Amino acid sequence: QVQLVESGGGLVQPGGSLRLSCVASGNIFAMNDMAWYRQAPGKQRELVAEIRATGETRYSDSAKGRFTISRDNAKYTTDLQMNGLKPEDTAVYYCHAKVYDSTGLLLPWGQGTQVTVSS
Repeated sequence: QVQLVESGGGLVQPGGSLRLSCVASGNIFAMNDMAWYRQAPGKQRELVAEIRATGETRYSDSAKGRFTISRDNAKYTTDLQMNGLKPEDTAVYYCHAKVYDSTGLLLPWGQGTQVTVSS
């Protein structure tokens, strides 16, 4: 089984920045797409940013221009740099991946990391 572990969440003031990291571990054969989602209480989980194995990226309208997703293929990690944070960015942020191990295709989720934007 492949495990995803997020880190970097916390409390930040409006206009501040945070960098989230996601590390994949296990017997990984190949890592394809990686993505960051977020979910606020009472709301649906939404895609924030994704990055393909080719390096192609896509962002939600809210994240575009403020957030940057990146990956390190050698370390099986993906980061989300968040700048100009707003209170409406407050949510639990989840890492998601499309990854192959010895059994085949897996679509694991991390446990999430809380991001709170407040004065």
